[in-house]
Amino acid sequence: MNEPAKHTLSHSSHTVRIWDLPTRLFHWLLALCIVALVVTAKLGGNAMNWHLSLGHAVLALLIFRLLWGLVGGYWSRFGNFFHSPAALLRHVRGKGRVQDSAGHSPLGALSVFAMLLVLMAQVGSGLLSDDEIAFSGSLTRFVSGDTVSLATNYHVHWGQYLIYALLGLHLVAVAYYSHKKRGLVTAMVTGDKTLELPVPSTRDTAARRLLAAALAVLASGLAWWVNQLGQSAGF
Repeated sequence: MNEPAKHTLSHSSHTVRIWDLPTRLFHWLLALCIVALVVTAKLGGNAMNWHLSLGHAVLALLIFRLLWGLVGGYWSRFGNFFHSPAALLRHVRGKGRVQDSAGHSPLGALSVFAMLLVLMAQVGSGLLSDDEIAFSGSLTRFVSGDTVSLATNYHVHWGQYLIYALLGLHLVAVAYYSHKKRGLVTAMVTGDKTLELPVPSTRDTAARRLLAAALAVLASGLAWWVNQLGQSAGF
């Protein structure tokens, strides 16, 4: 069970821990990796070695997030990402409740799911891609040439454009809510939000962070193992 909400009362406002440290670190590390992946892909050449390594880093981050979405802090769990149609309608009409948007809003939750799915598809297609020059994904030897061709085409074209589109929408949403003084960026830095009503707070204790560290090691080990599958094939 999560601990009771701990908040600071000040003129009917409540400061609540929403995002635990592991979630915040995941968010910023993923953002850095995506920027670096785009840069290395555009540079090409020897930068593709970094591109491959960064791809495996994103794989580790995604594995961690999937695990943390099951056992992580209250607002980081996927179970709290699901909103009723009524909540979605209220949010779209600008009449959402505090509880609806304390963590991810109904639209925000959908965008997170979309981003995770698109990133998993991009990483997966990258692992199956081959540019027939100097780059080959770690899993190409396990599938047919037709599959490699399809994965490469998706990775180079549709996949990256979907990511650009979702990132663009994300930045627009952040700018909009920052203008509305919702404090989204500040919350992802400090972990706290100031709300009009009290809501359950996320446990962000040393024990929880230790659990996250263990899951991060597990996720990194799985990503390393996938990388070694390619290395063992002489890629």
